[in-house]
Amino acid sequence: MSGAERYDLCVVGAGSAGLSVAAGAAQLGLRTVLVEAGRMGGDCLNTGCVPSKALLAAAKLMHAHRHPHLGGVPPHEFETRRGAVNAHVQATIAALAPHDSVARFEGLGVRVVRGRASFIGTDSLTVAGETIRARDIVLAVGSRPAMPEIPGLDPREVLTNESLFDVETVPEHLVVIGGGPIGIEMAQAHRRLGAGVTVLQRGTILPRDEPELVDGVRQDLRAEGIEIIEEAEILSVRHAAGRHEVEIAGSEGPRVIVGSHILVATGRRPNLEGLDLSRAGVDVNAAGIVVDTGLRTSNRHVHAIGDCTGGPRFTHVAGYHAGIVIRRLAFRLPAKVDYAALPWVTYADPELAHVGLTLAEAKARHGDRARSLIKPLSGLDRAVAEGRTDGMLKLVALPNGRILGCSILAPAAGEMIGLWCLAITQKMTLRDLTSLVLPYPTLSEISKQAAGEWYRPTLFGARTRRLVKILRKLPNW
Repeated sequence: MSGAERYDLCVVGAGSAGLSVAAGAAQLGLRTVLVEAGRMGGDCLNTGCVPSKALLAAAKLMHAHRHPHLGGVPPHEFETRRGAVNAHVQATIAALAPHDSVARFEGLGVRVVRGRASFIGTDSLTVAGETIRARDIVLAVGSRPAMPEIPGLDPREVLTNESLFDVETVPEHLVVIGGGPIGIEMAQAHRRLGAGVTVLQRGTILPRDEPELVDGVRQDLRAEGIEIIEEAEILSVRHAAGRHEVEIAGSEGPRVIVGSHILVATGRRPNLEGLDLSRAGVDVNAAGIVVDTGLRTSNRHVHAIGDCTGGPRFTHVAGYHAGIVIRRLAFRLPAKVDYAALPWVTYADPELAHVGLTLAEAKARHGDRARSLIKPLSGLDRAVAEGRTDGMLKLVALPNGRILGCSILAPAAGEMIGLWCLAITQKMTLRDLTSLVLPYPTLSEISKQAAGEWYRPTLFGARTRRLVKILRKLPNW
């Protein structure tokens, strides 16, 4: 051990979280080593956010040609070429890959070691026969798709996000098991590419989001021809050549759904195998590596970030975690996680974005003081001009205007939610938003309109009208 290479920081995992930590640490002068056994960029670049959004973009454009939103624009029919779509997906990955490459990180001063890491002590690991010691270690090993326990389900016969983008033809009938964001996004994308699609969900789809907005998503998907079966219990799966039978029990009784492909999108589990965490004194539970609010594990020399901690599994959370760890390790600041303004987006069309508390969560915390307001998209001139009036904004706040949460169902809702992230982070009130000057005509105007609507009963009430009458009697100034 005495001859082992010694570093200030060892980062295990070259996905979004690990890359951000390694880049920041090296540029701050810390002697940094980055360990990765798979592809640089991790799940987000290679099998997650990037390819899925590229596929969604292609499917959205095709749908817009076939089903234009404006009455004066004729539809345009054409044959979907899955090979061309896949080429676009791979080109997108290739365009972004240099940012996550070994060459870039070595240029930043990071030593990149390829291989699987395994702890051999509280501050040391072995990788490809080499021993690495570090004052601090950051585990950013990510997660992978979790397989549900369904009789007859063979993981080798189904698709996950890791294999979906390698399919060379449009599925004849894609059965999606799981109605969370990934399942909903890929269901709509494949329907727009020409596949028949059935979504099976044990409860209701998108269970973490506001029910009124989820109902809008549900209606849009069904209008496009996607079958959504909620409260479904999957009894068994049978695989055959080019055919998969899924037996379910639902509100209408037993039923067998036959698909050409099955996509499993039922959650993820952390990549902890082979790390020998017990040798480092790092505690784990069913969700992943146990960390405190500062992302430190039970070993004070080891932090864990991103998916492997069992917290919110979003790329932007991985980046957020990375910033916290850099502040703690490089600057010795007591940074801690705070998810009060954590946003998420389901990139369907229209998009469903959320930040803060839902109304149910707010009522559980604040009782009947928590109130909500829904503003339809149909009241916006820009939405009318573009023929995209299906959607809404739902805000949750206290009577004094303190903002607790916001959800938006609209085209580009993921872009629009940023204002509400800032508002919650900076503890702004709805009154602050009423004073904004926003460009006209834009969809973002709905945020200011909703804030103004919140105060309408007070502003235009009898008490205010009496005040105006009194003020009108005063001389001009």
